Amino acid sequence: MPQETIFSKIIRQEIPTPLLYQDELVTAFRDIAPRVDSHILIIPNKLIPTINDVEEADELTLGRMITVAKKLAKEEGIDEDGYRLIMNCNKHGGQEVYHIHMHLLGGQALGPMLSV
Repeated sequence: MPQETIFSKIIRQEIPTPLLYQDELVTAFRDIAPRVDSHILIIPNKLIPTINDVEEADELTLGRMITVAKKLAKEEGIDEDGYRLIMNCNKHGGQEVYHIHMHLLGGQALGPMLSV
Protein backbone atom coordinates (compact mmCIF):
# COMPACT_ATOMS: atom_id res chain seq x y z
CA MET A 1 0.00 0.00 0.00
CA PRO A 2 1.36 3.47 -0.92
CA GLN A 3 2.46 5.73 1.89
CA GLU A 4 0.04 8.53 2.80
CA THR A 5 0.98 12.05 1.72
CA ILE A 6 0.21 15.61 2.74
CA PHE A 7 -2.36 15.62 -0.09
CA SER A 8 -4.25 12.73 1.57
CA LYS A 9 -4.63 14.90 4.67
CA ILE A 10 -5.79 17.89 2.61
CA ILE A 11 -8.42 15.73 0.88
CA ARG A 12 -9.80 14.71 4.28
CA GLN A 13 -9.40 18.31 5.57
CA GLU A 14 -7.12 17.13 8.39
CA ILE A 15 -4.95 19.97 7.14
CA PRO A 16 -7.47 22.80 6.72
CA THR A 17 -7.10 24.11 3.19
CA PRO A 18 -9.60 26.18 1.21
CA LEU A 19 -10.84 23.83 -1.51
CA LEU A 20 -11.75 25.16 -4.94
CA TYR A 21 -13.40 21.88 -5.95
CA GLN A 22 -14.05 18.46 -4.49
CA ASP A 23 -16.15 15.49 -5.56
CA GLU A 24 -15.92 11.72 -5.13
CA LEU A 25 -12.92 11.48 -7.52
CA VAL A 26 -10.80 14.64 -7.30
CA THR A 27 -9.93 17.63 -5.11
CA ALA A 28 -8.50 21.01 -6.16
CA PHE A 29 -6.85 23.79 -4.17
CA ARG A 30 -4.31 26.59 -4.66
CA ASP A 31 -0.62 25.73 -4.51
CA ILE A 32 0.96 27.05 -1.30
CA ALA A 33 3.99 28.26 -3.28
CA PRO A 34 2.49 29.56 -6.53
CA ARG A 35 4.85 29.93 -9.49
CA VAL A 36 2.46 32.11 -11.52
CA ASP A 37 -0.59 34.31 -10.91
CA SER A 38 -2.97 31.34 -10.97
CA HIS A 39 -1.48 28.04 -9.72
CA ILE A 40 -3.96 25.34 -8.75
CA LEU A 41 -3.33 21.69 -7.92
CA ILE A 42 -5.85 19.06 -8.99
CA ILE A 43 -5.38 15.68 -7.31
CA PRO A 44 -7.14 12.34 -7.33
CA ASN A 45 -8.75 11.42 -4.02
CA LYS A 46 -7.25 7.95 -4.46
CA LEU A 47 -3.55 7.87 -3.65
CA ILE A 48 -1.66 7.06 -6.85
CA PRO A 49 2.06 7.69 -6.20
CA THR A 50 3.27 8.32 -9.78
CA ILE A 51 1.97 8.28 -13.34
CA ASN A 52 3.71 4.89 -13.62
CA ASP A 53 1.21 3.56 -11.06
CA VAL A 54 -1.90 4.59 -13.02
CA GLU A 55 -4.15 1.69 -13.98
CA GLU A 56 -7.01 1.35 -16.46
CA ALA A 57 -9.46 1.69 -13.56
CA ASP A 58 -8.09 5.22 -13.00
CA GLU A 59 -9.04 6.53 -16.46
CA LEU A 60 -12.28 8.17 -15.25
CA THR A 61 -10.39 9.95 -12.47
CA LEU A 62 -7.72 11.24 -14.87
CA GLY A 63 -10.40 12.46 -17.24
CA ARG A 64 -12.15 14.19 -14.35
CA MET A 65 -8.90 15.96 -13.48
CA ILE A 66 -8.89 17.51 -16.96
CA THR A 67 -12.57 18.51 -16.95
CA VAL A 68 -12.11 20.07 -13.51
CA ALA A 69 -9.06 21.96 -14.83
CA LYS A 70 -11.21 23.34 -17.66
CA LYS A 71 -13.93 24.40 -15.18
CA LEU A 72 -11.44 26.07 -12.82
CA ALA A 73 -9.63 27.82 -15.70
CA LYS A 74 -12.95 29.38 -16.71
CA GLU A 75 -13.70 30.39 -13.09
CA GLU A 76 -10.21 31.93 -12.80
CA GLY A 77 -10.76 33.86 -16.04
CA ILE A 78 -7.71 32.31 -17.70
CA ASP A 79 -9.49 30.07 -20.21
CA GLU A 80 -9.51 32.59 -23.07
CA ASP A 81 -5.87 33.73 -22.84
CA GLY A 82 -4.68 30.19 -22.17
CA TYR A 83 -3.18 28.03 -19.48
CA ARG A 84 -0.91 25.04 -19.03
CA LEU A 85 -1.53 21.66 -17.40
CA ILE A 86 1.53 19.86 -16.06
CA MET A 87 1.96 16.45 -14.42
CA ASN A 88 5.44 15.44 -13.26
CA CYS A 89 6.65 11.87 -12.79
CA ASN A 90 9.47 10.84 -10.47
CA LYS A 91 12.70 12.65 -9.63
CA HIS A 92 13.92 13.59 -13.11
CA GLY A 93 10.41 14.75 -14.01
CA GLY A 94 10.37 17.13 -11.03
CA GLN A 95 7.82 15.29 -8.88
CA GLU A 96 8.04 16.42 -5.25
CA VAL A 97 4.94 14.87 -3.67
CA TYR A 98 4.38 11.20 -4.50
CA HIS A 99 0.63 11.51 -5.00
CA ILE A 100 -0.02 12.36 -8.64
CA HIS A 101 -1.28 15.87 -9.21
CA MET A 102 -1.93 18.21 -12.07
CA HIS A 103 -0.73 21.80 -11.99
CA LEU A 104 -3.12 24.29 -13.60
CA LEU A 105 -1.02 27.35 -14.41
CA GLY A 106 -2.11 30.62 -15.97
CA GLY A 107 -2.89 34.29 -15.56
CA GLN A 108 0.23 35.40 -17.42
CA ALA A 109 2.36 34.42 -20.42
CA LEU A 110 4.08 31.16 -19.47
CA GLY A 111 7.01 31.22 -21.88
CA PRO A 112 8.76 28.18 -23.31
CA MET A 113 7.67 24.65 -22.41
CA LEU A 114 11.03 23.75 -20.84
CA SER A 115 13.87 25.69 -19.32
CA VAL A 116 16.74 23.32 -18.54
